[in-house]
Amino acid sequence: MAITEELPIYKATYDLVLIIFRFTKNFNRDYKYTIGESIKNEAIETVTNIYRANCNKHKIPYLEKARENIEVIRLYIRLLKDLHQISTKQLVYVNGYIENISKQLTGWYKSQNKIL
Repeated sequence: MAITEELPIYKATYDLVLIIFRFTKNFNRDYKYTIGESIKNEAIETVTNIYRANCNKHKIPYLEKARENIEVIRLYIRLLKDLHQISTKQLVYVNGYIENISKQLTGWYKSQNKIL
């Protein structure tokens, strides 16, 4: 078991959490306490599930949940762009992180399925 904080996926996800928290500060009041809180919770849950997957013998349930979390975040980001809460530049920037994390989660998930 690697130290969680040293895992590339953990670092990328933690950075994504920070980015999302910075973005939500600038949301309109109508969205800050609805979708803003939801996306922050999904981001925190994603990094938590990655931590749990790393620390647990049975990783697959946590990896599946983290994969679900990252797809929900992707959906929220697209919605936020359509609601004019983030710019196209911000969308592209965040999607880079999301894509990176998604690929790493998929690889980790596949490697765990081979073990079983």
